[in-house]
Amino acid sequence: MVHVLGSRVLLCPTDPERSRAFYGEALGLAVFREFGTGPDRGTVYFLGGGFLELSGRATTAPAPGMRLWLQVADAQAAYAELRERGVEVLRPPRQEPWGLVEMWIADPDGVRIVLVEVPADHPLRYRPS
Repeated sequence: MVHVLGSRVLLCPTDPERSRAFYGEALGLAVFREFGTGPDRGTVYFLGGGFLELSGRATTAPAPGMRLWLQVADAQAAYAELRERGVEVLRPPRQEPWGLVEMWIADPDGVRIVLVEVPADHPLRYRPS
């Protein structure tokens, strides 16, 4: 088995500045580090227990099957905050049959992002004694 020391999701946006504005300003993700210079510089954001790196410039949007799953403490609060910041919400928060509260947005290249709240009584929070 490969001994993984760290990980991050890599996105190569079609318009790096537009994507940096979306992830850094609209979503409010904190910057872990930046590298390079100019408009195509790389930016790495904190994603809870992981990282999201925007680097390079693509001529086409990422694969349509690409999705990001971001856990939030309160989906309704995230909904209100993102709407206030002008982020288009594809689907407002609602509780799914499997118990999670989910809402959907998309980044400027159409990458779908699900923001998920795990309710206090959900099995994902269960820790056996």
